[in-house]
Amino acid sequence: MKPTSRWLVTGASGMLATELLSRLRAAGHPVLAFGRDDLDLRDASAVHHLVTACRPDIVVNCAAWTAVDDAETHEDEAFAVNGAGVRTLAEACGRLGARMVQPSSDYVFDGTASDPYPEDARTCPVNAYGRTKLAGERAVLEVLPHSGYVVRTAWLYAATGHNFVRTMARLEREKPVVDVVGDQVGQPTWAGDLAGRILGLTAGGAPPGIYHATNSGRTSWYGLAREIFELLGADPGRVKEVSSADFPRPARRPAYGVLGHGGWGRAGLPPMRDWREALRASGRLGPG
Repeated sequence: MKPTSRWLVTGASGMLATELLSRLRAAGHPVLAFGRDDLDLRDASAVHHLVTACRPDIVVNCAAWTAVDDAETHEDEAFAVNGAGVRTLAEACGRLGARMVQPSSDYVFDGTASDPYPEDARTCPVNAYGRTKLAGERAVLEVLPHSGYVVRTAWLYAATGHNFVRTMARLEREKPVVDVVGDQVGQPTWAGDLAGRILGLTAGGAPPGIYHATNSGRTSWYGLAREIFELLGADPGRVKEVSSADFPRPARRPAYGVLGHGGWGRAGLPPMRDWREALRASGRLGPG
């Protein structure tokens, strides 16, 4: 990566984009950031015009339809952003020779595994959101086979935005007992660590392809909630374990979303640190 690579970041107000932009600006990289009101991925003409005008070296697409349950009844609309919109952006990058980083999700897997999913594991999403994210992955890998990166993550949290960590911090203040699902297993991932990993991935000239960017280890939502309570100085016994059946949702959630990190060897980088260490390092458990 050139010392002054020109970056373009979409979805500028989201958790990942906020952390990424902070690091890019601190490192002195020229960066252009566009939010939902500035760039609609469904408008192909606008996408091509903007990318051509900005002439970035690297594009990180943080724009996405993230309403998992709503996607069940609005899959076409979600696909327009997560699938077709991503393809349009990839095509615009291809015309300029720009590299592109596409964040994706553990929801591209069915959650029936008992061991971490490697990067080349068979995909089989069980909900509409997962299907649309998989379409976006395929678009980037097809259009940009030599300059496209798919970075799958999971259970993302940050000091801003709607996320589980901030919600638990708020509920700790408001409720004597909090019910939390214990039969879904995954990897809490701090958006700050993910942003740093994207920088490391592009700086080292890593091979294009799929990377799993989650903090290491694994836990359940229940285990994460208990850890949050402990860090807040609260009694983790106030967290009550329940099953997914107690919280029926329109979209089915994969029961197991642990991702393997073997791909980082290709990039000459170690796996990301343990999720507990990252949660402590994030240092921000403000109520959401």
